[in-house]
Amino acid sequence: MSDLDDAVNDIVLANRILAHEGVVDAFGHVSMRHPHDPNKYLLSRARSPELVEHGDILEFSLTSDIVGERSGRPYLERFIHGAIYEANPEIMAVVHSHADEVLPYGISSVPMRSVIHTASECGGHIPVWDIRDKFGDTTLLVANQDQGRDLARCLGKHRVALMRGHGFAAAGRTLNEVLKTSVYLPRNAKVLTTAIMLGGDIIPLSDGEIAARDFLGPGGADQTRMIEYWARRAGCGGLLREKKR
Repeated sequence: MSDLDDAVNDIVLANRILAHEGVVDAFGHVSMRHPHDPNKYLLSRARSPELVEHGDILEFSLTSDIVGERSGRPYLERFIHGAIYEANPEIMAVVHSHADEVLPYGISSVPMRSVIHTASECGGHIPVWDIRDKFGDTTLLVANQDQGRDLARCLGKHRVALMRGHGFAAAGRTLNEVLKTSVYLPRNAKVLTTAIMLGGDIIPLSDGEIAARDFLGPGGADQTRMIEYWARRAGCGGLLREKKR
């Protein structure tokens, strides 16, 4: 397979994994920077992630216009992806999700904190972006490049930004890293919520612990085991074999 074919295969696999793990449902999306051109990215046409196939993957400019031979109806919120890639050259993959477990931390004064080791990629500080601060009353959807750029500024060099009343955007140096971040962020939120309900003090991961885990590399020490497990659970292990040919 060519690098581009391999990247398309990876995005299809990522969509299936995120759907099966409950990170996305009928809505949400995952993209990857183009392997040959850093000024483009790959993202499915507007389709529920569980149903995404190889032929659905389109190429986009960093202003989120469709480029290349393929065409189709794009996701409205594709500007999340283009603006994040535009703002940070080290980012290679982006996820947008509406995971329920995360939503309370975008609408309350209680901060989201990384408290479980598998969520260390989320970082020590997780900012909250409120579209209303700059754009007033909207549908809360990121529907143009200006809104995407404002979200990207809030994200900055962080790996995750919560979106008030909406969900989250996650960015990774690799596709595996952003998959891990996106799967374990909602699980981290669930554990944190339970701990808050117990009462008493919360002990988050320290900056040193986060740095030590980051030293293992994007996504951790054993990404192959992680991706293979999720792919088998999602019933798409064949995509792993296809990638290895």
